[in-house]
Amino acid sequence: MKPPESCLSEQRLVTSLSGGFLLLFVLLAFFDLNQMTDWINTGFAWAADVFGPLWQVWMLANLVVALVLGLSRYGDIRLGGKGRPESSTFRWLAVIMCTLLAGGGVFWSAAEPMYHYMTTPPMFVDSGVSAISAALAQSFLHWGFLAWASLGTLSAVVVVYAHYHKGLAMRPRTLLYPMVGERIEHHWLGTLADVVSIIAVAAGTIGPIGFLATQLGFSFEALLGWDNGYGLQLAVLGGLVLLYTLSASTGIERGIQWLSSANVVLAVLLLAAILLAGPGNFIIDAFLNGMGVYLQDFMPMALNRQDDAWSGWWTVFFWGWFIGYGPMMALFIARISRGRTLRELVLAVAIMAPLVTNFWFAGLGGAGIFYEQAVPGSVSQPLQDGGLPAALLAVTQQLPLAELMVPAFLVLTVTFVATTGDSMAYSIAMAISGDHTPRTRDRIFWALTMGLVAAVLLKMGEGGINALQSFIVLTAVPVSLLLLPVLWTGPRVAHAMAYEQGIVTQQVRSDELASQKQGVPRPDGGKRRESGKADHLSG
Repeated sequence: MKPPESCLSEQRLVTSLSGGFLLLFVLLAFFDLNQMTDWINTGFAWAADVFGPLWQVWMLANLVVALVLGLSRYGDIRLGGKGRPESSTFRWLAVIMCTLLAGGGVFWSAAEPMYHYMTTPPMFVDSGVSAISAALAQSFLHWGFLAWASLGTLSAVVVVYAHYHKGLAMRPRTLLYPMVGERIEHHWLGTLADVVSIIAVAAGTIGPIGFLATQLGFSFEALLGWDNGYGLQLAVLGGLVLLYTLSASTGIERGIQWLSSANVVLAVLLLAAILLAGPGNFIIDAFLNGMGVYLQDFMPMALNRQDDAWSGWWTVFFWGWFIGYGPMMALFIARISRGRTLRELVLAVAIMAPLVTNFWFAGLGGAGIFYEQAVPGSVSQPLQDGGLPAALLAVTQQLPLAELMVPAFLVLTVTFVATTGDSMAYSIAMAISGDHTPRTRDRIFWALTMGLVAAVLLKMGEGGINALQSFIVLTAVPVSLLLLPVLWTGPRVAHAMAYEQGIVTQQVRSDELASQKQGVPRPDGGKRRESGKADHLSG
């Protein structure tokens, strides 16, 4: 069935605005990269200063509210009202694990613990905590419970309700449905919500794609003596784009699930090899001690503002990155989680995934610290000289069976970033079309577009990619305003779904009146009116 002309016009407008903004960014960078970098750095400092405290509070509140819902009777809610999930639990968890933190985690897992080991975070200066535990605890904060919960708990619940229960198109604007109602489908505010969400997630995905090209180029130069020039980086980028474009084009049930599952299996095998053949005892001890410090000092770390400059370049940067991904991740997780319970969603996203991620950081980061202690400078010096790409290579080259481990980790890096690229290309296509399963050509278009932007920025050198990374924090400003209401709309829609499914029997008076007026089915078997679409949260 052909969509109405009004819908096509809306899709063209969102595509033009989001794509046009990315084009403008590239043109400005090409025209005067230094000037644009100065503008971005100024905006970065402003965003970190003004919105940084808000983001820290929001991240903490989001986790707390999600856990309360998931561990209470609301955890029995069946998302989407469907009794059977569409995929196995392993594949579902694999796709979740590989969607976002896989891409960033590969680059940062070896580097961030080493950075914090070299320079103790302000929170732990003169605290008596060992440098190893402090380094890992700080890394766990940035990639743990708070980060994961922001990507698909309360926001995904709101999208599930608006799309599966109320029939709205699956777009970022659905996050505003509980407040605005069905008017958000054709309101300018909805268009704005879609555009800023697409720009934010495109910027957040293009960065890792570009970094991968520089990392593999650096690795090939160090291992094989190849010239790490634009030609080599472009070839690497072309192979990556081909891989995640093919994955995105075949859909979630085929390419994306298959690549994610293979990714998880390879990651588990490599981590097991590090534990068995490498410094396994050191890694386990470091993980347990780091987790102890992380849990003990969780609240002070989450709300720490004693050094605004440090927080801006570390905690606030990561929070801006993850918040920018928030709406698209909400769409993607809502898309793959129909039939799961709310409790399953919260436990998987806010508990299990962070624990696995933290252990992964302890594995690579802990190994790096172990080798750094044995031979000072063996990891820290390459990290200082070559940046993120050098850290992973420096660690893997010192592992037992390095001739096998190094290429295996390079393959894992490629597939990890590919799983981010394919899922985000799929999500952007969903956000524009509003379709549960967007057209293949739309997925391919956005997969290729992100690769093309990365190629242009690589042509300018690492400065172009670095500028885009800082720009991520600016894109998070409007997205954070879009996500802010889920702190109270998430529990409201959870209560509405629990009421519909008979889990709770009482409704807030205003909601109850609205549901009777607009025909929301009641668990007591009351008849549903045929006239008027349900919108009992905004009435």
